[in-house]
Amino acid sequence: MSLLASKSPLFAAFKSLGLLFLFIIFGLFLDSTWMVAITDSAQTYANISMVVGFLITFYCIHQRIREQMIYAVIIAVLGEYLFSMFLGMYTYRLENIPHYIPLGHALVYVGVLYFSKASSIVKNKTSLEYIFTAFILVYASFFLLLKTDVFGFAMTVITLVILRRRPRERLFYLTMYLTVAYLEIIGTSYGCWWWPTKAWDVIPFLPSHNPPSGISLFYFALDLGTLWLYKKRHPVAWLRMKEIRKIKSSIC
Repeated sequence: MSLLASKSPLFAAFKSLGLLFLFIIFGLFLDSTWMVAITDSAQTYANISMVVGFLITFYCIHQRIREQMIYAVIIAVLGEYLFSMFLGMYTYRLENIPHYIPLGHALVYVGVLYFSKASSIVKNKTSLEYIFTAFILVYASFFLLLKTDVFGFAMTVITLVILRRRPRERLFYLTMYLTVAYLEIIGTSYGCWWWPTKAWDVIPFLPSHNPPSGISLFYFALDLGTLWLYKKRHPVAWLRMKEIRKIKSSIC
């Protein structure tokens, strides 16, 4: 059964986010402090695991999404060097940019994209948006009140305000928020990377938790950049898709 055409929301969720979440647990464990105690090649194993997972996913998805995966990797490489190495926003275990990270960004993008586009998920779009928004507010408030995570809470508020005016993309970005929150909790718990106690380690009025709750705000740049590159490469196809959307919206 096709993921996108599936009539079961549980099936669609497992085939997209479920498999992604399991792979995150496994892949990041290979670069964790537990693995470091066993071997000096922990990050190498994580890199190999990610390459295998990336290639399997790349082979299984539609050609159009393959192209977007490549753009996501390119943008992720630039973003990682900017935010981690240059701006010091966060630091990886070996103070480098692990090869598995840019590839992982692309996998997260694809997993969230397929989940949010599955027909069974789209049918429950409004209900899922309410549930996800409520969970995000509770999650960010918990980090703010118990972890003094002002930085993460501020980014969460900015994210939700932006999404009020973007109904078509709302489910995708709410799902991205939750996926990134999960990813960050696993990665920091494993010791794969860590965040300073204040934003960029230099802004005292923005204390931060490790990880900050709303960091997915910066992932949105990856998503938007990926779509922008695709639109530039395929302007005719993109305009055709926009016309189809207009027709569908007028019918509804």
